[in-house]
Order: sequence, then structure tokens, then C-alpha cells
Amino acid sequence: MAEPKNLYEKLIDSHTVCDLDDNGHVLLYIDKQVINEYTSPQAFSGLREANRQVYRPETHLSVVDHVNPTTPERNDAMPDEGGQAQVDYFRQNCKDFGIELFDVLDERQGIEHVVMPEQGLVLPGMVIAAGDSHTTTYGALGAFGFGIGTSEIEHLLATQTLIYKKLKTIRVNIVGKLAKHVTSKDIVMELVRKIGAAGATGYALEFCGEAISGLSVEARMTICNMAVEAGARGAYMAPDEKVFQYLKDKPRSPKGELWDQALEHWKTLKTDEGAKFDREIMIDANLLEPMVSWGTSPDQAIPVSQMIPTSELASEADKRSLDYMGLDNSQPIAGVSISHAFIGSCTNARIEDLRNVAEVVGKRKVAEHVRAIVVPGSTLVRKQAEQEGIAQILQDAGFEWRQSGCSMCLAMNDDVLEPGDRCASSTNRNFEGRQGAGARTHLMSPTMVAASAIAGKIVDIREYEEA
Repeated sequence: MAEPKNLYEKLIDSHTVCDLDDNGHVLLYIDKQVINEYTSPQAFSGLREANRQVYRPETHLSVVDHVNPTTPERNDAMPDEGGQAQVDYFRQNCKDFGIELFDVLDERQGIEHVVMPEQGLVLPGMVIAAGDSHTTTYGALGAFGFGIGTSEIEHLLATQTLIYKKLKTIRVNIVGKLAKHVTSKDIVMELVRKIGAAGATGYALEFCGEAISGLSVEARMTICNMAVEAGARGAYMAPDEKVFQYLKDKPRSPKGELWDQALEHWKTLKTDEGAKFDREIMIDANLLEPMVSWGTSPDQAIPVSQMIPTSELASEADKRSLDYMGLDNSQPIAGVSISHAFIGSCTNARIEDLRNVAEVVGKRKVAEHVRAIVVPGSTLVRKQAEQEGIAQILQDAGFEWRQSGCSMCLAMNDDVLEPGDRCASSTNRNFEGRQGAGARTHLMSPTMVAASAIAGKIVDIREYEEA
């Protein structure tokens, strides 16, 4: 009788071409890759120098998302010569190698990890690799995604395979139910805080439990997206009826008889009873509060009701973070004044995020001293938000309504904070200089960002809603 397997083992085994050694290295077949203009140039140059072609160009999608401007009026000119050169070379590579491109003016353009699911290009059972660490997002759909380096992008383009080292596994069981105003962002921020920024290094994480089942597919994407902030090389969830309904009418999803056949297979994609994991972690959703980061690593976070750590008792790394963030000893995190608020990124810029933000904003106004920016995750999300009246609510409140792109998540374009600026942000990383040299980033859920933008300071959304 076959030994029971967890879902990660099933996904990897079904894509293994052959074993390469006795240490877990395999040659792994990859179903799809999404390519951006920032991490791909050297890979394409390598193909050109070796006179190689792309083996299966139809399995790759290219998206301009990192360096493009997000100004309200869209144009296809980049904000600087370097960015323009990257995009021009990207366009030429896609043309020469026959790869589909969602260029800046394409109505389907957007952040790669928003575009892929909304087009139906991520399906349960797939293995997907891309030159961006947040490729883990796709695990929310029952696929397995992971980030790769430039040389691996070249290898994948040429062969449709990668040399891959099998991971250990952790099952993360989220028991209980989330309270009002506590979100999937708070679940994953609590996990990262609990196990540390390197706590899942060398592991793939399977998320399960009552709280996960209760989440929408888009909320689940937030969790898988940020699992990499704990060092995980992959994160995934078993697909369920919510996933199937999410995918059913997507443009690139299977249709007709192919859909029926796919659905039959997808329903088998789950961990077998009795399957083993290398570690088990449990989080009680009933006890979670809205989370806020206070430092310069995603694991430096606390519930919004708590005090910022005292520097005298902190590690050297924590002391450096406190100094960089300009925070006083043992002050409440709630009440810290902000200068900026940013809602965007592949973590939290989908239509559901914007609907929730609009509900929090209502008829309120952004504080006079705060610059608040909303960057939808894709052009299609932007269009839908405009059709639903969400954009008007946000603009009336004083939020800037921008075009889609990575924007201020990583300040690789012209959306950059100045030294000393303090930003409430729905993004995934709060590293030193991540949003601009000397800028200070506080990670939190999109609704927490919205509430803080209106209050002009970090605020507990639960008290904000009662006011």
C-alpha cells in the first residue's frame, strides 16, 4: 500500500523528470513562468549569446510592472533612461522569442502576481517558477510557486525545467475564527512574527484549518504571498470549492469538457490522511488582533494594542531597527504619526482589498498632513473599482487614484518616499530604504492603512470604527 503523501510531495513528484542525486535534487518540469522587465534581461542575453531559443514560448507570460510609472494618466514612457532601456529590451526579447507580453498600455497589464490568477493562468496542480520571490502567491490556488534567480530563468526558458532541491514541510494550522477587522494579512504577519524571518528557511508551508477555509481566495493569496517573509521557499493550500468557483469564468481557464476533466483531477489535490510533516505550527485565530510592524524586518511586528519594544531590552538588531525607525522606548504603536499611506502591491491590491478599504473610508477625509496613494494591482482591477464606484469614494476622501504597477512597494520607479517619511503600507516588506532611502515603513492590512490615513497616525481600526 502506498505511503500517504502531503500535497507538496504530490505536486513535486508529479513534476519530477528524474532524480539527480541522493540528496533530494531533481530535474523538475515547470508548467508556467511569468517574466518581468527587471529580472529577465540577463537571462535573455544568455540565450542570445548561446544562440538558444525558448523551448515552449506559449507557457511564458511577460508583464511590465516594476519600473513603469503609475501616474493617473497612463503613457508608455518610463520615468528614467535606465527603466526605458529595460522595457525596450524586454519588448524586443518578447518579440524575438515569441513570448506574449502585457505591455504598459495593455488593458490586462498589472503586477505579475495579480495578473496571472485573474487571467486563469494559475491552476491547481501546477508548478510555477518566476524571477520574483512572491511567486509563492500561487499556492492559494492549489498550485506551487517559487522564486528563482536570473540564471535559472535562462535555464527555464531554454528547457522548461529546473534543477530543484526538495524542501522540508511545515503544516500551519489556523484554528478558530477571525474577529471583525482582523484579516488574512494579520494571520501571516503573526506567523512571521512568531517563527522569525528565517523560521521557515528550507521549508514549504501548507496552510489549513477553519480560519483558512473561511477566507476568500484573494485573502488566501495574501498569506501565501507573505509566507516568503518567514524564509519559506513555497506556500500552498489545498484547492476547494471557493478556488474552483474563482477560476471557472477566468479568460484562460479550461472550458467545456476540459473544465470537467480538470475539476475531477483538482478535487484529488489534498494531503492524504496520515501524511507526515517535518514540523507542525498552530495559530489560534480567535486570539489575533490587527498587526503593525515597528521595525525594519517583517518579523518585527506587534498587535496594534501593544507597546513598541523597549530598546534597553532589545537585541542589537532590534536596537538598530528602533533607531532607524525613530521610535521612542516603550511607546504605543497606535498614535505614531504618519506622513504617507500606501495601498498597493502584489500582497494587497486586488478588488476585494479595495472594496474593504472603500467600506472603511466611507465619507471620511484623509488627514491634511498625509499623502495617501492607492495603486490597483492591475488595470482590470482599476477598471472594476471605477465601475463599482470605489475609485470615486477614495478620490473624494483625498486618496490619489493611480495606474497599476509595483509602485511604492519597492521604489523602483518614480514613486519614492523621502528620508524621514513614515508610511502606513499594505505591502510585504519594511526593509531599510525599501520605499526610498531613509524612509520608514509600517506594514499592516489595507483597512488599517485606510484608517490610519484618515486619522493621520497609526490607529487601531477597531477603535476607529467605534468612534
